[in-house]
Amino acid sequence: MFKLFSLFLFLTMLEVYLTQKPDKPKTECCKKKGFSMVPALEQPAPAFEGTAVVNGQFKPIKLSDYSGKYVVLFFYPLDFTFVCPTEIIAFSDAYEEFQKINCEVVAASTDSHFSHLAWVNTPRKQGGLGEMKIPLLADKSAKIARAYGVYNEDTGIPYRGLFIIDQKQNLRQITINDLPVGRSVEETLRLVQAFQYTDKHGEVCPAGWKPGSKSMKPDPVGAKEYFKSVE
Repeated sequence: MFKLFSLFLFLTMLEVYLTQKPDKPKTECCKKKGFSMVPALEQPAPAFEGTAVVNGQFKPIKLSDYSGKYVVLFFYPLDFTFVCPTEIIAFSDAYEEFQKINCEVVAASTDSHFSHLAWVNTPRKQGGLGEMKIPLLADKSAKIARAYGVYNEDTGIPYRGLFIIDQKQNLRQITINDLPVGRSVEETLRLVQAFQYTDKHGEVCPAGWKPGSKSMKPDPVGAKEYFKSVE
């Protein structure tokens, strides 16, 4: 009788053990639901390619097309929305400013290239973009948005991620906004100029640095000289 009871107890405990869910690995527990990992700074930017609307036409583009140049790649949630056209138009209007510093700008969303074209062909007064000077990249599969860590699997749209990629195609800056707030073209332009300055001169740029303002050498002596000069 005791043996039967022991066997029953053993089988009961075994069943409880087998039906328990195993603990999730720490990496999974710490990973927020619905998001992919953001790529690392100072590492090669994730390669991308796809069909874009360029000057009103469909054109294949890829990151390697811009080798030797800085690239600003920014994601926006959806075509025919509200904050998005203000950002895209602002970047398009600043196209020449970016060209002067050897920088290309690419806008991307998970809409199709047909949707992009329809939006470009819609007048601005009717909620469209009108003529564009920058390419609108279609990422219908969300492969690119996932690679850059801005795609929300729960909502099916990307956040307002902006990535500055240098002439060697390494990531230098990452900004990701929640949906309600747009980004600053002026600040993006300033950041590109600052990174280019550090590339060329090997010095570092203090807060709010703009072309023509003081930089500093990245050592204790250089820092002291900088603070003396701005007193």
